[in-house]
Amino acid sequence: MSSQKPRILQPQQQQPEDQEQQPSASDQAQGTPGAKQEMGEGSYEGTREYNKRTADYLKKADVEADAEAAKPRSEQEAREMQRAEDEGRSHSKGED
Repeated sequence: MSSQKPRILQPQQQQPEDQEQQPSASDQAQGTPGAKQEMGEGSYEGTREYNKRTADYLKKADVEADAEAAKPRSEQEAREMQRAEDEGRSHSKGED
């Protein structure tokens, strides 16, 4: 794990609709004149939707039953799942 503190991104201020927004250099570089650019990976709207769906799932679903259903059904399946997890982790920069 990195000892560097995470950056917290702040949402951009909304301009009144009657003001026309001038495209920035990054907008022009992206080929979307006048489009608002959000910093970081993903979008604020996407994050809000994900968080809402996750909270709804946790309120409504039987998480224990879902976890039980996801367990490997045989030793072979357990080995395959472990290989897949190891493969995924080998591409990760932050986890051991």
